[in-house]
Amino acid sequence: MKYCIAHLSGAVALLFFMLSTTNAQSYHQLTMNDFEGIPRTKNGSIIAYTNCSIDFRYMANKEKNYYRLDFNIQLTLNHNKSWMDKQKISSAEMLSEILKHEQGHYLIAYLEQQELLRAVSQTVFYADYQYQAHFIFNQVDAKYKQLNLDYDQDTQHMTNRGQQQSWDVYFKKRLEFMPPE
Repeated sequence: MKYCIAHLSGAVALLFFMLSTTNAQSYHQLTMNDFEGIPRTKNGSIIAYTNCSIDFRYMANKEKNYYRLDFNIQLTLNHNKSWMDKQKISSAEMLSEILKHEQGHYLIAYLEQQELLRAVSQTVFYADYQYQAHFIFNQVDAKYKQLNLDYDQDTQHMTNRGQQQSWDVYFKKRLEFMPPE
């Protein structure tokens, strides 16, 4: 039985107006209240769906022989698109397992946001800054989309408890050793 699926929407919005420099919000622990969307019952075995998006914006300022880009890279948990079929949850233990698995999907999006912030802060941008910014976003986004797919495939949407535990350890270590902002 499959319990969840997640979607990471990597919408790129490149806007050229004053935005703050790179910034990040703190990590969010999911609760049942984060799932406000209407359950989709097409696939009766999926009980929860987590939808996150990353808004990638910047403003370019020409300096001497390079461009300084001020980024605003926001991770959003889309509450109205994330859902949980609460009627299929039969116990507090089951809810806990589902939330833990869905937390993994959120963490993957969070890790993507953090990697984007690090990558752009370590890049010198030149006249082709639009290409460079798109390239960074697309490269990092593809990596985390694949990680999200691997997560569900390896855990069989959390039903493979051994694999889920392995991923839980992996996620814990990734958070523990997150580079400083």
